Amino acid sequence: MTAIDLSLRPNSKLPLLTSIYPLIDTHTHFDAPVFDEDRGLQARQAYEYGVRHLVLVGYLARHFDRLYTIQQAFAQPLQSTMINSTTSITDASVHTDLYPQTHIALGLHPFYIEQHTDTHLEQLAQLLDEQQPLAIGEIGLDAFTNIMKQPEMLAKQQRFFNAQLDMAVRHQLPVMLHIRKAHAEALALLKAHTYNAHKLGGIAHSFSGGEQEAKAFVKLGFKLGVTGQVTNPNAKKLRRAIQAAVEMYGIECLVIETDCPDMTPIMCQTSAGSQSALGQSIDNEWQGAAGHNRNVPGNLPWVLHTLGELLHVAPADLARQLWQNSCDALQVTWAYPEPSVTIE
Repeated sequence: MTAIDLSLRPNSKLPLLTSIYPLIDTHTHFDAPVFDEDRGLQARQAYEYGVRHLVLVGYLARHFDRLYTIQQAFAQPLQSTMINSTTSITDASVHTDLYPQTHIALGLHPFYIEQHTDTHLEQLAQLLDEQQPLAIGEIGLDAFTNIMKQPEMLAKQQRFFNAQLDMAVRHQLPVMLHIRKAHAEALALLKAHTYNAHKLGGIAHSFSGGEQEAKAFVKLGFKLGVTGQVTNPNAKKLRRAIQAAVEMYGIECLVIETDCPDMTPIMCQTSAGSQSALGQSIDNEWQGAAGHNRNVPGNLPWVLHTLGELLHVAPADLARQLWQNSCDALQVTWAYPEPSVTIE
């Protein structure tokens, strides 16, 4: 890696990071159209800041093809900063090792349960047979809105959750959980299912529960996904939950993620606004989010450094352990590249 120019910092007004470390972004929506204008540039920036792998996570069946289009584009040499879901770009003059390796998780997101049909479950099952993605996700339960709390809505969510857990067992794949305002219900369902996270791995993505829920998910074998929310000093419940889980299980229970374009670290925000665009409207594709508060994979080091400060762990030690945790959660054996560069 080379020294990082000011123009490649996620936000040039940020204080400088003095060192960079190899990182895995375990959860992104980097395929969203909000990245179409500068996806290549953002991917290069993420690589420069240490991100070596990132996971493209599915949520609606009609967007599954888009995930593979983006992955295929990054698997080829690139000539442009613009990589969108309809363009294939090739040029041997630019080397692919400037970009993180991309991987795919496929799932039917509980927030969009009204849009999901049994045909979508069948399509997912077929793709799992044909494509063998890295994981199944994001799946789970969501009771964030009054509509989502309705018994018939929760019942349908539970049916789709169970069906996708069945697929994970059948294909021996880890799952990425989306649990919001329904931690007790999700824990009960997981305990009753044959899915074994101790064996298959799995991540409680963007964990938002309390101390007891955090420890309960880790006890079941899941890693807790930590996002840019941890950088907000007012996120006291989340911070206490992370500390409680680590106190009982060690830092081995954590992974980090951007969940981009959501969950922008507080130091990377330049205007007031919602921390999360997801849930503001059905399938708005984050187009309503303030552009300058859009989260990007290159912001992941701020999650690392803030988490290190919270847990009193040196960034170098934490980065190495988080890499191993991510590999364990995703059931992969990616070698840890030794960090060798200081940012000038």
